[in-house]
Amino acid sequence: MEKERLKEAIIALMPNAEVLTDRQYLEVLVSPEEYHNTALQLKQNPGLAFDYLFDLAGVDLPECFMVVCHIESTSHRHAIVLKVKTAGREDPRIDTISDVWAAAEFHEREVYDLLGVRFTNHPDLRRLFLDDDWGFPLRKDYRDDINIIER
Repeated sequence: MEKERLKEAIIALMPNAEVLTDRQYLEVLVSPEEYHNTALQLKQNPGLAFDYLFDLAGVDLPECFMVVCHIESTSHRHAIVLKVKTAGREDPRIDTISDVWAAAEFHEREVYDLLGVRFTNHPDLRRLFLDDDWGFPLRKDYRDDINIIER
């Protein structure tokens, strides 16, 4: 589906979403409260059928964290970027989408391990690479006095 038709279909389903078309992929920014439901709709809607999550990553922004998901429809051959920002930096939390796309489970664990974003209702949210006593090394304010790593 071309970008403009895809944008119209997404806005019809999610009128509160912010949709940007001037990028390589159509970008859809939703609120944390709408994130999980949006993921379900994007997967279950037959006209969209986003059945493949091929990337999920975290971004450290000055005022919050952002989770960025690249999803694709293998039947319709279109892809979008789904984005959500946390409410703040103090206790960054958003809902898991691992029940929508199983591939998200380990991606979310990586974002938790390296940035400290907690995914509500995740089936196994624990550190993937680091011990529990480490901080979150991809945060811009991370400081490690033992190994002298500063940003």
